[in-house]
Amino acid sequence: MKIIAIIGGGAAGFFAALATAKKNPSAQVNLYESGTRFLTKVKISGGGRCNVTHKCFDPNSLSSHYPRGARELRAAFYRWQPKDTLDWFAARGVEIKVESDGRMFPTSNDSQTIIDCFLNEAHKYKIRLHKHTGIQGFTVEKDHTFQLEFSDSTTVRADSLCLACGSLKASPLLQALEVIGHNIRPLAPSLFAFNVSDKRLSGLAGLAVKNAQVQVLPNSNPYSGPLLITHRGLSGPAILRSSAWEALTLQEKKYHFDIRINWLGDLQESQLREQFIVFRKNSPKKSVKNTTLKALPKRLWERLVQSAHIDESTTWAQLPKKLENSLVIACLSGNYSVQGKTTNKEEFVTCGGIDLKQVDFRRMESKIIPNLHFAGECMNLDGITGGFNFQAAWTTGYIAGESMAEHNN
Repeated sequence: MKIIAIIGGGAAGFFAALATAKKNPSAQVNLYESGTRFLTKVKISGGGRCNVTHKCFDPNSLSSHYPRGARELRAAFYRWQPKDTLDWFAARGVEIKVESDGRMFPTSNDSQTIIDCFLNEAHKYKIRLHKHTGIQGFTVEKDHTFQLEFSDSTTVRADSLCLACGSLKASPLLQALEVIGHNIRPLAPSLFAFNVSDKRLSGLAGLAVKNAQVQVLPNSNPYSGPLLITHRGLSGPAILRSSAWEALTLQEKKYHFDIRINWLGDLQESQLREQFIVFRKNSPKKSVKNTTLKALPKRLWERLVQSAHIDESTTWAQLPKKLENSLVIACLSGNYSVQGKTTNKEEFVTCGGIDLKQVDFRRMESKIIPNLHFAGECMNLDGITGGFNFQAAWTTGYIAGESMAEHNN
């Protein structure tokens, strides 16, 4: 009997195990998890609802949401993409719904639905699940099998090995991978909120803007999306996208940097000034402070007006050009200083990991060591928020599982 070992009881590990066991029922599939629970990220994802995937069914468009790994994943998505994920869950009685922003969740709004589905499938295919079993290292034998050493000092032989262990940060596998010739790309947090202490934001925690644009200075691309003011600073998709695409740069800056915010998204200066002309014409006696732009929460608008040094009693008819210019800047290009990051547990992702040049994405197999496979975040690939990281886990897990099953038939 062929023995297959999968390291990591998360999304990628479970999907690899299930794909292997379904295609090759005669193999003994073992899944090892160092923690006390399986699928912990699935449990907390999306505020406990599990953002399963994203409604994006074109592999080219889908791959554009990955700061690292886009080219490699593009081909992989032709093998397994969100439509396949939806069909897989539907065949097992799990209905998935789509929200207005494209994120997809189980209709139960409960991540436990996904976890129960996986555990039931694992039981159905007689996958051996091992908790409290952390791997300490492995060696490659002359016959291309693997000798695995676990935290309880036991050793296990495996014909195929799949690493689906998540981030390699502080992982005992780092040394074993480097010994056999795998390069590890620099590891850095991705998807984190920005700590900002600024009087313009003080007391506004909980306010959200539906579409803002954020640029890391001096010259990053601008990133758009909803923006949330928090007790510590700024979060929401616009911020998380910025942190993902600029992850390595921000680590180099030690998370002290400046950003520029257009609170009105892609609204241009000429369009905003036209709106101000309308205010002057239609509401000349109304105070600037009390004339809120529809796209902004009232309290945020008041704070921006205050930051432009416009007096509370100043009406549109009285507003001098100089102060109007200051208000335009406050709305469209205000600079804010970031002093650190805050990582939300449910969004935590690490970029960096196993060099993608050393991975054959047709089989998710090492180009250096036969029968060694990879799935998920242990590789140098990561997506922005919105279900993209789970989709990468399902895709790479499925391909790795299929490959191991075929090899061990």
